[in-house]
Amino acid sequence: MFARVKKVGPYEYLQIVENRREDKKSRQRVIATVGRVDELRAKGQIETLTRSLSRFSERVLLLLSERNENIHAEAKKIGPALIFERLWKEVGIDGILHRLLAGRKFGFEVERAVFLTVMHRLFTSGSDRSCDRWHRDYVIRGVDDLSLHHLYRAMAFLGEEVEDQTGCTFSPRCTKDIVEEELFHRRQDLFGALDIVFFDTTSLYFEGQGGTIGELGHSKDNRPDLAQMIVGVVLDREGNPVCSEMWPGATADVTTLIPVIGRIRNRFPIGQLCVVADRGMISGDTVAYLEKEKVPYILGGRMRKAREIRHDVLSRAGRYREVNPEGLSSKDPSPLKVKEVLVDNRRYIVCLNERQARKAAADRQSIIDALTEKIRSNPKSLVGNKGYRKYLSIDRDTVSLNEQKIEEEMRFDGKWVLKTNTGFTAEQVALKYKELWQVEQVFRDMKSVLDTRPIFHQRDETIKGHVFSSFLALVLIKELYRRLEKAGHDFEWADIKQDLSALQEITIEDNGRKLAVRSECAGVCGKVFQAVGVAIPVTVREAPRCL
Repeated sequence: MFARVKKVGPYEYLQIVENRREDKKSRQRVIATVGRVDELRAKGQIETLTRSLSRFSERVLLLLSERNENIHAEAKKIGPALIFERLWKEVGIDGILHRLLAGRKFGFEVERAVFLTVMHRLFTSGSDRSCDRWHRDYVIRGVDDLSLHHLYRAMAFLGEEVEDQTGCTFSPRCTKDIVEEELFHRRQDLFGALDIVFFDTTSLYFEGQGGTIGELGHSKDNRPDLAQMIVGVVLDREGNPVCSEMWPGATADVTTLIPVIGRIRNRFPIGQLCVVADRGMISGDTVAYLEKEKVPYILGGRMRKAREIRHDVLSRAGRYREVNPEGLSSKDPSPLKVKEVLVDNRRYIVCLNERQARKAAADRQSIIDALTEKIRSNPKSLVGNKGYRKYLSIDRDTVSLNEQKIEEEMRFDGKWVLKTNTGFTAEQVALKYKELWQVEQVFRDMKSVLDTRPIFHQRDETIKGHVFSSFLALVLIKELYRRLEKAGHDFEWADIKQDLSALQEITIEDNGRKLAVRSECAGVCGKVFQAVGVAIPVTVREAPRCL
């Protein structure tokens, strides 16, 4: 049965027609002629008739009149939770939390509150206060009845102290440490043992007092007026987050590596451990400890500040060797080169990238050319410029190029120096440190997730839980990247966030009935769903009836 328009003279008539089969032929029979189309439209009777008929359909909801004031439409984002709910379960975070919560009577779903906070870190970040408002625009299972005080209590659960305080350093062992250890055991069963770790830190400042962990210190965010804390993240060779450490804000980076090594050995069943860290972590005490404990290490050296490196290592003659990954032949016209230097049995690896050297030389020459022109025309404008100062000699009223400094800077072009006590070849040491660059790139991409500011908490346990939610977000992002890589995709995190958030479901309600319509799955969204193994929701579905 269907509707058709039949033209009779200058007029068109709307008819209801039925298809019937007679003598093996299809014939049409007019059931009713509703009226002239122009008159029906003028009176709005077509819309009235169609709406009336839709009441008898289980699957169809048609909205045809803007005059109907009973229509209600609501749009919510469905993509983020569909993807990360699956990863949350398959990584095992939900199971670990449910086990730790067994027997605890919180009166609300703590696991759902933690998941909500992690989702907020992934897609917006900020305070728990803003999270309480943010989730209203998203479809996330089991969070509709949560309020701000539930989020605070969930964060306090993650940061509360546990009975076993074995191996604690700057802060007591908390629930979050148990979660990290159980996640590690699950991953160890899948991917093998931990044999090399990478370590990096960042600082987070507080809008409030920040409990006892908040202290004034060297601010990487140029906010020396605010209390801050230091957050360290340990990553394995694949860039998987292993654990997080939190310290008072006055703690210097160079003092953190030693206690972290001790804690890692106490917390995780690992065999040989090789520490790879950048030049910000190195100090005399650190190296002495690693040597004493016979911990293999590869540490970046400070070429300009370390006298031994500047005068003895870089000035030592020797032939460079090309570095190629094992089993691969390099077609790079400017491959990485290394040479080994021993200074009183201390082993250094000098690395050279000639392409970077040429770029550094070209950049410096551009600066020198600009300086030469400025010295001729307006030398006084250079006095306060910190970027140019290292190339200048300033003597009262005269400004000139510092040729000695320029020549000294040329020694560093395209080079970096590694200090190691391992038995690896020079080529292997360089490749291990190159892995650190890759891990640091992952860390930089994820820094926005760790950007949990503003932090308004005043109790240490809620602060730790708040920051640990960011660590769990890193775990989920890395798992997503792993699956995308396995599927042959390489997407930017910003594109993933944007396209997942663009996937929405619009729910339209009319007279107690609901119809849900999904928006287009655009950009990288479809490939993300495929890589994670989640089915894309149907385009149109009937939502549960309103009671």
